[in-house]
Amino acid sequence: MKSPKKAAAAFATAAALLLAGCGGAATDGTPTTGSATPGGTDTGTKGTGTVALTIAKPDGAITTESHNPFLGDTSASKYGYRQVMFETMALVNTADSTVVTPRLASKVEWNADYTALTVTARDGVKWHDGKPFTIADIVGTFDMYLSGRLTDSAALNYLGAEVNGTSATLKFKDSKFVKRASVLHVPIVPKHVWDNLADPSTAPLTGEGEAVGTGPYTLESWTTQAVTLKANPDWWGGALAVPELHYVSYGDNAALTTALATGDADWAQAFLPQIQASFLGVDKANRQLITPTAGAGTLFLNMTRKPFNNPALRQALAWTVDRSGYVDVAREGASAVVDSVTGLGPSLQKDVIGEFAGQVYTVDVEKAKTILTDAGYTGVGTALVDPDGEKVTFSVSVPAGWSDWNTEQALLAEELKQLGIEVTIDQPDWGGWDEARQKATFDAIIHWLDGEGAWGVYDSMMGTRWIDTKKDTAQFNFGRYNNPAVDEALAAYATADNDDARLAAMTTIQQAFVKDVPAIPLGAHPLIGLFNERAYTGWPTTDNMYASADPTQAEITMVLQNLKPVS
Repeated sequence: MKSPKKAAAAFATAAALLLAGCGGAATDGTPTTGSATPGGTDTGTKGTGTVALTIAKPDGAITTESHNPFLGDTSASKYGYRQVMFETMALVNTADSTVVTPRLASKVEWNADYTALTVTARDGVKWHDGKPFTIADIVGTFDMYLSGRLTDSAALNYLGAEVNGTSATLKFKDSKFVKRASVLHVPIVPKHVWDNLADPSTAPLTGEGEAVGTGPYTLESWTTQAVTLKANPDWWGGALAVPELHYVSYGDNAALTTALATGDADWAQAFLPQIQASFLGVDKANRQLITPTAGAGTLFLNMTRKPFNNPALRQALAWTVDRSGYVDVAREGASAVVDSVTGLGPSLQKDVIGEFAGQVYTVDVEKAKTILTDAGYTGVGTALVDPDGEKVTFSVSVPAGWSDWNTEQALLAEELKQLGIEVTIDQPDWGGWDEARQKATFDAIIHWLDGEGAWGVYDSMMGTRWIDTKKDTAQFNFGRYNNPAVDEALAAYATADNDDARLAAMTTIQQAFVKDVPAIPLGAHPLIGLFNERAYTGWPTTDNMYASADPTQAEITMVLQNLKPVS
């Protein structure tokens, strides 16, 4: 085995080549997890128990070092390594939100209306600097929201805590029924470190002794090409089979696909085109796990300007878009059709109110044409003209390199020709797309949804709370849908303390969604985990989905805890 210094140098050099677009293979200097050869033959070393795992993303180099777990644009968040450094009170299972696994809190219990959470600090936990973890650290973390030292971006509306020995009751201004996971997944940080930070909301944690968590891995080194973390020998969860994690970011999906196929990357969250040929069929040890979520890949329509300020056009599109094409062609089966007129996917059908049960969209171009004709459009099916006499044309924007959604752009352009609409395909870089989605300077974009359950789906498509009127930016509800009755219903559902009140609010929301078609969900947006079983077993499976296999999720700690060396 190479010396640590030589190994790190080799790893950084190879990663730099990848990011320069050379397509070279990263190597960490430790025994490899096996190189793949055509036909699925594994030529690597197994069962050593000393194999590092390389966790990869296709996002390019990250130029600024920051380990702050509360900021979404830090290197820790973008790479995903914050999840193995900083832990939460509990983990809510992605596939089944009724399954809650205690972590830093050995016990969690909500009161009847979800305005108070009682937690007990796990005994025997140490921070990475050796100091003991206590209930004061949980309370101290939440108290930073109360004092304003942390920005309450999730609108938790924390009011304070009552401490009783090793337990505390965290109190909230309103019901957290729709935000249970948001509360439980708050990263818990050491009070003895964070009390001394000048501004916790922006601190990069690059100073000596600042990047301290309780997690199963500790930060070893950081560069713009790779981040290395070492197993924490004092972790409360016990001994870890994987001694080291390398986080690497490749230049694009193509480079990531090559790295996964050759075994230079071991674990990733990514959609791979032609996955059977490019990854699964290359080596018999390669695996993909798709974990369903409430969210969906969604076509957002900018309602602040033509042509989408007319609901008739939005309704016509909903009857023309081929959602099966999105699933079967663009996503190559790695999704599920979302065709309910309510916009709710397969996992949320229990939330569809009786009025709309079983009502689904199909491809019905004739119905779409009738809707347009009745609304005063002309040139239907040839060259569509709106009631004001203006030609109907628009662009659909998705960042270049997002291969599944780039394919969907082409599908939409072909499908909407049937209505006489000319669709332009726009593929900017991430920065341009990000600015346009926030500022509403796009026509249509494809995007994911945010939040928990049916409420989260609607909130991210219809809630105006996402829109900052002072900055004129939006973090969700990119189409700028504005309906005071829906806002009131969203708030009522979130704060309700009984099922009848929630049903009444959900009825208002779904009736508005069906009538106004503020956005068009296409297909479920699952978590995808790509990995190999050459060196380790114990990964989650479709039969035992104890966690998702997406390494950017907090559940990665449960996966790493479960892995065992191949014998």
